Amino acid sequence: MSEPAIRIDHLHVRFDEYYVLQDIHAEIQEESFVAIVGPNGAGKSTLLRTLLGLVIPTEGNVTIFGKEPRNVPADRIGYVPQIKTMDRSFPAQSIELVLTGLNRRWPWTKSKEDYEKALAALEKVGAAHLAKRALSKLSGGELQRVCLARSIVRQPRLVMLDEPATGIDAVGEADMYRDLELYRREAKATVVMITHDWHVAMHHADRVLLINQKQISFDAPSVALSEENLRRAFGHIGHEHGLLSLVKSNG
Repeated sequence: MSEPAIRIDHLHVRFDEYYVLQDIHAEIQEESFVAIVGPNGAGKSTLLRTLLGLVIPTEGNVTIFGKEPRNVPADRIGYVPQIKTMDRSFPAQSIELVLTGLNRRWPWTKSKEDYEKALAALEKVGAAHLAKRALSKLSGGELQRVCLARSIVRQPRLVMLDEPATGIDAVGEADMYRDLELYRREAKATVVMITHDWHVAMHHADRVLLINQKQISFDAPSVALSEENLRRAFGHIGHEHGLLSLVKSNG
């Protein structure tokens, strides 16, 4: 079997005396769509930061395409942060933000080649018409499309997203997932997405890593998001009958 896109080997992360993650283990195969699900404070963002090489494991290890995260070439990984963390008051155009995904710096100058690559990425996510629009004038859904374009401008083999639906409406969310799925299929890429919304994971992922500091399940959505597992993760599942019918319809 070929090397998985991501291997998480009994990962522990501790800050001071507090374990944020304990014994997380999973192999994520290339071209798969994996949702990392759990309640607030479950350690989801810490896990993503570990995959990005920003957090060093206390115990265990993580590899991306067979390498430690910090040694993976930058063009292999695309990252979409939560848009609520972004300062949109900076006087910049959408295409300038996308260009930062090419060179990892602000594009004080723009080559024709880089400009065309950035515009092509915007076209892939249906946002070419936003190229010259100021970031401050974008809606939540529009900004999310621009951020997705930035993450794929270098045609990465792995795209990681942190709560990508936060701050956008239902239409914008549906458009984003459609564009993300189209990119995954066309580029044969792997997608790893953090979400606390198990309904989204059920509809879009082919594997779910369910955690609450400790690992609860890593399996197909209909198995990982069972009533028992959700109760272990969230303490309650809310709208129980609706969820159970969703599980049955996707099982």
